[in-house]
Amino acid sequence: MTIVVGYTTQPEGKAALQRAITEARAHQENVVVLNVSEGDGVRDPLLASEDELDAVRRILAEAGVEGTVRQLVRGKDAADEIGTIATEVDASLVVIGLRKRTPVGKLVLGSNSQKILLNTAAPVLAVKA
Repeated sequence: MTIVVGYTTQPEGKAALQRAITEARAHQENVVVLNVSEGDGVRDPLLASEDELDAVRRILAEAGVEGTVRQLVRGKDAADEIGTIATEVDASLVVIGLRKRTPVGKLVLGSNSQKILLNTAAPVLAVKA
């Protein structure tokens, strides 16, 4: 089976990666790390550089976890991309990171987080950063 993790360069993305590694080791599963840009890959602060993606590959290897790292810059919604890949690889789990929010922000998790939680067929583990 495979665990899909939504990865960003922000603390919530790093927390999601670490939890995905923990789950993969506990259940002897592979990991697919997705870094997605919904728009302009040149100016998207959540889009990882090649050096950052190489660091993710090293983290997986050092943890003894089989995995692939994919960066998608197709102009599609990140939640849709994660859902599509999760279905494609028949994911056993999707791991996403959540950032702390203001009281008003807590009313709505965020468009991508909410869409992933509500629309992804696989179980979703949301990790606080």
